[in-house]
Amino acid sequence: ELRTPLATLINGTQVMLSAPRDAAELRDALESHLEELEDLKTLVNDMLFLARADRGERAADLAPVSLAAEARRVAEYYEATLEEQGVRLHCEGDATVAANRGLARRALANLISNAIKATPPGSEIVVACSRISGGARITVRNPGPPIPPADLPRIFDRFFRAGPTRAPRSEGHGLGLAIVRAIALMHGGEADAVSDTTGTVVGITLMDTAAGPNITKT
Repeated sequence: ELRTPLATLINGTQVMLSAPRDAAELRDALESHLEELEDLKTLVNDMLFLARADRGERAADLAPVSLAAEARRVAEYYEATLEEQGVRLHCEGDATVAANRGLARRALANLISNAIKATPPGSEIVVACSRISGGARITVRNPGPPIPPADLPRIFDRFFRAGPTRAPRSEGHGLGLAIVRAIALMHGGEADAVSDTTGTVVGITLMDTAAGPNITKT
C-alpha cells in the first residue's frame, strides 16, 4: 500500500526532472504529487491509529454521546453523495453512551461510507442505535449484494476488500472497517457482521465501562 504510490511519485518526479518543463507542466505534476502525498498521509495516520489500538490503548475524553445525533451529523455530511447516487439513509432509535465523541463519529462515518459504496441506487440504508446492557449498539444495514461467506470473517481485516461485484464504487485502502473494529475495542466493545440475500448488517458495541488504566488521548 505504501510501495506503489511512493514508486509512482519517485518515477513521476524523475520524469519531470529529465528535461526542461514549462510552468504549466510543473504545476500539473505538483498538484498530482500533492494529491498522492495527501493520500499517503491519510494511510500513515490510519496505520498509526491501528497500531495504538493494537497496544491495547483505550479511548479517552469519554462523555455522554447521543449516537442518533452523531449519526444525523454524519448523514448530513454525506447528503450530497447520497443524493448523487440516489441512495436514502434512515436513522432509527437512539442510545446515549459514555464514549469519545470524535471516535464514535468516525466509526459511524466509516460504517455509513462503506454502506453507501455497496448500496444500489434507489435503495435505503438504515442506521439503528439502541441501548444494551452496559453500553450501546450501532448497526448499519445496506441492501446491497451479499458478502460471500468466505469473505465475511475477513471484512474487519486490514487492507481486505470483499469481491468486486459487491462494491463497484469502492475506493480507499481497505482500512475503514478495521478502524471501526479498533474503535469498538477501544471502547470495550466489539464489531460483527451478518450478510445474506436481503443485505448486510455491520454493527459495533460501545461500552460505558470503556475507561481503563492505559488511556490515550485521541
